[in-house]
Amino acid sequence: MGTSIGHIALIVRDPARTAELFAGVLGAQVVADCPDGGGHSQTFAKFGGVWFLLRQGEGPSCRNGDHIAFEVSRGQLRDCADKLATFDVEHFMARQDTALYFTDYDNHVFELDAGGTMDEALSGFLRA
Repeated sequence: MGTSIGHIALIVRDPARTAELFAGVLGAQVVADCPDGGGHSQTFAKFGGVWFLLRQGEGPSCRNGDHIAFEVSRGQLRDCADKLATFDVEHFMARQDTALYFTDYDNHVFELDAGGTMDEALSGFLRA
């Protein structure tokens, strides 16, 4: 069984625009126009140690609660909140300003969490 996520694929209308959002807000490393061997262009963005494959198409029609969360420091959280203000995407702080939620241009939801790790949050439930 694998021990880490290899990549996450997201279907987006404009991969370059989404990659620009990820680079501008999250400092993502971007590899654009990488052919897939079948003649299709792909864009990749890496942040939080995870590669995101951005494929062109129609993204989700609505939000349903699914989201991808990254652990960040409080300083990083504030920095990203400031940067998000310059992009045309919905974003808001939550949980006494320890979490920042934002959407990309295609209804994918991301959370930046500065409230501690999941291991810490679940420590009382985890068995040694």
